[in-house]
Amino acid sequence: MPKMKTHSATKKRFKKLKNKIKFSHAGKRHLLSKKSAKRKRHLRQDSTLCTADVHRIARLLPNS
Repeated sequence: MPKMKTHSATKKRFKKLKNKIKFSHAGKRHLLSKKSAKRKRHLRQDSTLCTADVHRIARLLPNS
């Protein structure tokens, strides 16, 4: 059976930590004038994936 290829879109959006997966929030690229300062400040912070989705996303990421 051949090796499974890394999913390129997933590789760009997620970062694998020891036992978690880190990602950046969406919605902070444009149309920022209508968003409140509090909302933009919270979008700056990285977040971790919930445990139910970790296995699904980890399969698409490279082993390293």
